[in-house]
Amino acid sequence: MAEVRGTKWWSEELASLMEDPAKIPSTTSFEMEYVANESGESLKDHAVGFLMAWCEILMEFGRGCRDILQQNLLNEDSYVVRKLGGPCAKVSKRLSFLNDFLPEDRDPLQAWSVVFTVFILALAAISVDPNHETLTKAVKVRMHPPSASRILLPDGRYVAYHDQGVPADRARFSLVAPHSFLSSRLAGIPGVKTSLLEEYGVRLVTYDLPGFGESDPHPKRNFNSSAMDMLHLANAVNVTDKFWVLCHSSGCIHAWASLRYIPERVAGAAMLAPMINPYEPRMLKDEMRRTWEKWLPRRKFMYSLAYRFPKLLSFFYRKSFLPEKHDRIDKQLSFSLGKKDEFLIEEPAFEEFRQRDLEESVRQGNIQPFIEEAVLQVSKWSFDIEELHVQKKCQTRSILLWLKSIYSQAECELAGFLGPIHIWQGMDDRVVPPSIAEYIGRVLPEAVIHKLPNEGHFSYFFFCDECHRQIFSTLFGTPQGPVERQEETAFEENAEDVSQVSVSNME
Repeated sequence: MAEVRGTKWWSEELASLMEDPAKIPSTTSFEMEYVANESGESLKDHAVGFLMAWCEILMEFGRGCRDILQQNLLNEDSYVVRKLGGPCAKVSKRLSFLNDFLPEDRDPLQAWSVVFTVFILALAAISVDPNHETLTKAVKVRMHPPSASRILLPDGRYVAYHDQGVPADRARFSLVAPHSFLSSRLAGIPGVKTSLLEEYGVRLVTYDLPGFGESDPHPKRNFNSSAMDMLHLANAVNVTDKFWVLCHSSGCIHAWASLRYIPERVAGAAMLAPMINPYEPRMLKDEMRRTWEKWLPRRKFMYSLAYRFPKLLSFFYRKSFLPEKHDRIDKQLSFSLGKKDEFLIEEPAFEEFRQRDLEESVRQGNIQPFIEEAVLQVSKWSFDIEELHVQKKCQTRSILLWLKSIYSQAECELAGFLGPIHIWQGMDDRVVPPSIAEYIGRVLPEAVIHKLPNEGHFSYFFFCDECHRQIFSTLFGTPQGPVERQEETAFEENAEDVSQVSVSNME
């Protein structure tokens, strides 16, 4: 009998006891029942059954709450429906085309609730960088008194600039450098020695983009206005001859604009890890894939926001760029860095430079210029880089020119940028991947691309004396020093002689 009772479920045993109160199990039978129950169902099975029962209770409770809300708040006579029913219906009608992307057998309300939940979870997930140490040193941001020289542009805005190297009247070469994102005029060539600039006779002029540093903002800026700002700056600081454009990373989008809109004033371009539009439609699928796969999920997300929902950038930028303390550059800008870059950003010289440059960049406390810069990069450009390719362009559009071309050679001229373009690309660069330089080399065959093995995004440009010397040697050849006074006088006399000869020939 003990074995028979031991195989029963405890609820059945309890029921039998309740029917016959005089029936009391003996100690021996109780022990045998316990052993038999233990062999039949474990504590884990009881716990699982308990949890499932609670889940069913919670589900029923949720259904009850839903029914109460539907009966009291979501009926046609409720206050909520009368106030929000109309606007919600309009929004639902406008977004109804999104339901075409859902499976036919799915309820749109339920499906979009799941999509929204997954979106929130994904947003939280990409905010965490698994490759970055959680304990990073945050540096407090300090505000410095204004110290920049400024010029007045024709539209009434002021542009702040910084002058390095030899004076204007002794400069053999002039470099104008727009800075990259979250930077300022103080960047220039990080760590370049004054002695090297003097050895090559170089004058380096850097300036703050609109809204950065001490430059006035320009909400309606575009690539053409960016090139015009560079032109007016060069004229105002007495750069009379053609100048070279030097850029790094995202600052190169303004260098591209200068090559397109003011080519007659630009002698050449020196670009280090030049950035382009990440949504460039002329990139091959393989080039696009190899570019995007190098970026962290958060960086991809920020590009997507700038491209589709730029108004949402203010929340993320304000949180990342305008706090009282700042983290490392890779965490702040969602970078993935190579080995050399990792070592570089730990150097005290880099940390000190980066902190001062960043403090100058966010001086005005206005997040809008950063949004404008991001949108300018990812939006459709007003020109194609391929337009800089040197090619013959013949005027045969009109009928008269076409008839003339039949009997004589048509008038042709070279179109595109005629000066040299030098690009230095680190092969371990994960911020501007080498695939971008490959695309540039494909559409601009005349561009000279210097591939740098084992170099990252910053390692070849920041605080590298030998690298700076190699760049100057490539651009300017043998160092000749500043222009001497005798050379200037001889040049002016030759210019006067040439002008006199031309006047006499005209007479």
